[in-house]
Amino acid sequence: MVFSMVMSCSPNLCSLPRSRMVLQKTIRCSSSSVSTASESVKFDLKTYWTTLIRDINQKLDEAVPVKYPNQIYEAMRYSVLAKGAKRSPPIMCVAACELFGGDRLGAYPTACALEMVHAASLIHDDLPCMDDDPTRRGMPANHTVFGVDMAILAGDALFPLGFQHIVSHTPTDLVPEDRVLQVITEIARSVGSTGMAAGQFLDLEGGPNAIDFVQEKKYGEMGECSAVCGGILGGASDDEIQHLRKYGRAVGVLYRVVDDILQAKENDDKTEGKKKKGKSYVSVYGVEKAMEVAEDLRTQAKRELDGFEKYGDKVMPLYSFVDYAADRGFTIDTQV
Repeated sequence: MVFSMVMSCSPNLCSLPRSRMVLQKTIRCSSSSVSTASESVKFDLKTYWTTLIRDINQKLDEAVPVKYPNQIYEAMRYSVLAKGAKRSPPIMCVAACELFGGDRLGAYPTACALEMVHAASLIHDDLPCMDDDPTRRGMPANHTVFGVDMAILAGDALFPLGFQHIVSHTPTDLVPEDRVLQVITEIARSVGSTGMAAGQFLDLEGGPNAIDFVQEKKYGEMGECSAVCGGILGGASDDEIQHLRKYGRAVGVLYRVVDDILQAKENDDKTEGKKKKGKSYVSVYGVEKAMEVAEDLRTQAKRELDGFEKYGDKVMPLYSFVDYAADRGFTIDTQV
């Protein structure tokens, strides 16, 4: 149920096997430029991203203090404040809000809530009864450190804390109450039985034919929810929200597909490969087909932004997210 998993890899594509070099040729994009009529416009995504990470990390630290019972809060903070987290969902939320003239201060509570929901989904995703992953971002998974019982409780606590944080911290002078309600409804839909939970179910039970649904629900939902929540907060129209919905879903799946392609080229662990069988386009269809899927997703995501040129340079962060998802053109310093 992740939106971003190995964004820190930033591989040197020239040193990889030929099949991986094809990825660079096929997905022709740049982390700092837009492949549209605005091609000459440059945008420094790295600076934008790292600046927001600093603010979001501070607000998350304040939002999840250690209280009684201490161990639950420590487990919650372990995942929410984890080193290496790139804060993709909250940053996309802020970018979408600012696109429509919204104030990022009004988006921060929802952005933090999205990261809480994201962290909770990762905690549960890693459990032995789910994906059974002992590590996350190169560190021991939550249940490895705190035990399965405490990890379940930490995830259970983070979900409602996110909703509570939106209600208690969103400034009403910047965001009307009806928009706050819409945001809460959107997040609830995304994590529920027709959203990420459905994707996890089919990831456990479904066969190869379920791969599209699994990818869209486990990975696309978080991107979709993040973009849509930002649009709602910024006052986007219903039609604009629908374009953001398709855009966010495409970007979310694109991140995952490209992650799988890069990992397939770097991972020689045959046991791990068997363990993940059926959970990605690469494992089901192979690298070449996955690369075609990635190219289609990149095109689709940018197409959904075609109607936003009227907002000028404010659309640049959303365009740049697509480019970064495809080519991973730089690393992001999370220790800011």
